[in-house]
Parts: sequence; structure tokens; C-alpha cells
Amino acid sequence: MTIDIREAYRRALDDFGALVHRIAPGQWENPTPCAGWDVRTLVNHVVSESLCVPELFAGRSAAEIGGAFDGDLLGDDPLKAFDASAAAAVQATGEGGSLTAVVRLSFGDVPGAEYITELFADALIHTWDLARAIGADERLDPELVEACAAWFADAGDDYRQAGVMGDPHPVPAGTGLQARLLAAWGRAG
Repeated sequence: MTIDIREAYRRALDDFGALVHRIAPGQWENPTPCAGWDVRTLVNHVVSESLCVPELFAGRSAAEIGGAFDGDLLGDDPLKAFDASAAAAVQATGEGGSLTAVVRLSFGDVPGAEYITELFADALIHTWDLARAIGADERLDPELVEACAAWFADAGDDYRQAGVMGDPHPVPAGTGLQARLLAAWGRAG
């Protein structure tokens, strides 16, 4: 990967956040490409994930965190909830030693760099999901798409076997990298 993964994650969260700030009042219930999720559920998912990041980098395990960040985390001010959680996650991943830290996830211990890569990929793909749901420009940052595609080429089968994503969609020859990446993630773009 040619871009520092911490920078890629920050940029992906920034892009997601820019869309969060564009959600119109009547769009929070719009369906997303994530089966069964509306816009509010999608944003809540990213907030929940972001709130876990500082805890995990502080040495707590996913089991210790448990359901602390389940339920509605957006409250009456979804923008504030997103902004605060994203800032905390970026700070935690940007601190010295984050790449070599051991992060204790539900399926086992992983190096910090791998966990940040997973966070980055999730934020990037969910940026497209949110753009699609609110009718915004669906083009993702090409440098981030390239970084994610390079990582996911090796990691995709593991994620499908773990049941965290659907089967890839077929794409015609000559399809652009973003469309191929989304198809690999089970998105019909």
C-alpha cells in the first residue's frame, strides 16, 4: 500500500462525514445497499465502530467492551455523535505505536495495522453506501479505492468465509476499479 493506512482511514472517515453532514431531514430512513439498514442505522454502525477504536487501542478486548456501544448512539444530534466518534477514532489510530499495537478483537488478536486497514475499508465502502442512499456523488477517492482493492484482493475470501459480507457480483470485462471493488464487496453498483 502506497498510502499510510492511518491517513487512508482518516480520509475515508472524512469523506463519510462529509456525506453525513449532507443528509437531509427526510433521508434518515432511506434504505441503503446494506440489507435491512437505513441511513440512520448505517451512520449508527460507523459511530459504534468508531467509539470502539479508542477502547481497543487502550488495551480493552472486544469481549470487555461487549455491548457498551449497542443501540442508538446518534440521539437527537447525529452530526455531533458522528463528529465526536470519528475524531476519537482518528486520534487513537494516529498515536505512536498504533500500527504495532495488538488489538484484541472478537475473533482473535490482530496487529494494529491490520485493524486500521479493516476500519479504513469499512469506512470507504460505507461511504459509497451512504452516497447511494442519499443520492450524492458515488465516486470514491481513487487513491483510497486503489489501496482498498490491493488489500482486499488478499483478504476478501476470509471476510466472506467469516460471514461478514455477501458473495461478489460479476462485472463485465473492462469495468473500472471502483466498480470491481464494490462488486467484490457484494455491492451491485
